[in-house]
Amino acid sequence: MLQEFPTQTLREGCPCVLETERLSLRRPTLADVKAIARLANDRRIAENTRRLPHPYSQEHAVEFVRFTAAEPHEIAFLIENNFAPVGMVGINMAERDAPELGYWLGVEHWGQGFGTEAARAAIDYFFEESSGEHLFAGARVTNPASRNILEKCGFQWSGVELHRFEALGCSTPVDRFRLSRSVWSSLKHWSSSVRRER
Repeated sequence: MLQEFPTQTLREGCPCVLETERLSLRRPTLADVKAIARLANDRRIAENTRRLPHPYSQEHAVEFVRFTAAEPHEIAFLIENNFAPVGMVGINMAERDAPELGYWLGVEHWGQGFGTEAARAAIDYFFEESSGEHLFAGARVTNPASRNILEKCGFQWSGVELHRFEALGCSTPVDRFRLSRSVWSSLKHWSSSVRRER
């Protein structure tokens, strides 16, 4: 049964593992800190991700893992391919009416379709586990690869906003996108992701 949004169902269900054709998505733990820091410590990622600082240290990764474990409005999944971490995907629900999808991949994993595959699994999880009618996302206007992922997932462009990027130390234009439950439902044939309990 769907809960009122925002919902504790998302947090309570978070220990599950989402599986796609090539990927497993699971909650990050302190054992993942070294891998997360290694992947995230690249200016090309930080400049296209609002909240990532640069340089990105293991201390930043520890803080992130602890925050996502304790914060009910932040759902984060470590993306793994063949048991090796490749990036992160998550949903921030801090704004009641504007839950937001976010993701990043280590540079060596760009261009392999992992971003789209992981985003679709997280999107399915959101709409299946909550009563939310819309999911939002953003892509820096200079980041066509991220915009392409969102469009392949059914997101529709809704305008441009200025957002602050920690690594840049300033605000920069971001293309904003929105995905409705009805559009997601019509596109659901896109994958055969499954969920298993840990």
